[in-house]
Amino acid sequence: MKKARMLFVSQEITPYVDESHMSIISRQLPQGILEAGKEIRTFMPRYGIINERRHQLHEVIRLSGMNLIINDFDHPLIIKVASIPAARMQVYFIDNDDYFNRKAIVTDKNGNIFADTDERLIFFCRGVIETVRKLGWAPHIIHCAGWMTSLLPMYLRRSFGDDPLFAESRIVYSIFDDEFKQTLNKDFVNKVQFEGITKDDTKHLKSGTYAGLIKTAIDFSDAVIRVGKNSNSEVEKYLKKAEKLVLDHPGDDYIDMYNDFYDAVLEEEPALA
Repeated sequence: MKKARMLFVSQEITPYVDESHMSIISRQLPQGILEAGKEIRTFMPRYGIINERRHQLHEVIRLSGMNLIINDFDHPLIIKVASIPAARMQVYFIDNDDYFNRKAIVTDKNGNIFADTDERLIFFCRGVIETVRKLGWAPHIIHCAGWMTSLLPMYLRRSFGDDPLFAESRIVYSIFDDEFKQTLNKDFVNKVQFEGITKDDTKHLKSGTYAGLIKTAIDFSDAVIRVGKNSNSEVEKYLKKAEKLVLDHPGDDYIDMYNDFYDAVLEEEPALA
């Protein structure tokens, strides 16, 4: 195979947000995989807490300008980019004033997810796919980290499964201990509908729970990485029954193990192709 191309999509990446287990891994991993010889494109949401001047974000006009229809309303898709000089890599940001302009990441000051969280994650996941399509860049590996990315595997397999850009893609999903306790909007399962998606595909999403999101991501992924101890027993039981390649995050020295895991995943047939 030619130089493998990896699309890395994360809920959080430092230094753009505060350090957390997820944001640190999401910063170190793309650099490590890039240095190991793979090509990388990295995406995250452009949260309102990000200081655009300090981090030198700027809009990519040629990629912006599309509207995504969610719940019968048009929402402009804005793409921004910034560079991490020390890592020799760029980070693409999915932006929209309605969804990502607030001074928060995924929860309010009381620790509750926002009322429009369902639409935020739909917009983010579809925005990533549409941006990659505009780039005309075909990833061999698509690694999704965090529940904000949990709809990506389903959209990729069902709505964009016939797109030549994703024909060779293998999907890896990382489960973090980032559970939220509230439920998503009661109309979530209807809003998430898109071309190629059936009622059976969204069966776990009817509950509007964290577990439903993660179980859906597992269904449509080729492999799963378990990072830390997941406190959700429903997800753990489901993962044990799923016939997926699973890697337990090994600790601080993990780049080589992840790289080997990606290579093993590339040898597998794609899930639900």
